Amino acid sequence: MCADGNVRPSWDEYFMSIARQVATRSTCLRRSVGCTMVWDKRILATGYNGAPAGLPHCEEVGCLREGAGAESGTMHELCRGLHAEQNAIIQAALYGVAVKGAYIYCTHHPCVLCSKMLINAGIARIFYAEGYPDHLAQELLADAGVHTEQMPDA
Repeated sequence: MCADGNVRPSWDEYFMSIARQVATRSTCLRRSVGCTMVWDKRILATGYNGAPAGLPHCEEVGCLREGAGAESGTMHELCRGLHAEQNAIIQAALYGVAVKGAYIYCTHHPCVLCSKMLINAGIARIFYAEGYPDHLAQELLADAGVHTEQMPDA
């Protein structure tokens, strides 16, 4: 117990709470997603979903997927934005931070595109709070030996 009387969170709870906070920066009109990339209890990078740097955000110009009637988990190519996991990988790359063997804490299960990137980046484990309707993503991660674990809201 902490000095203020609160129960000290586990490391997993702590990093997931940071992912939830990162998600508050999202500019997506459909879903706010945050990702925290961690190695040896140290934050390597974070990411949230939104348009590439310097470009107008969907909250300013509207959602292409909404206009096309895209269902959740489909037609990712129509989105102006990058996913939280993609942005975390890119942030690490921009600053020369190795991520092989890292864990990620994400507010949502990665989609198939992010799953393929996370596999190739060498991510060892994925903790997520909410599911995502993408069975191929789950299959690829299992085939690659990337452990996934759901951490629902407490």
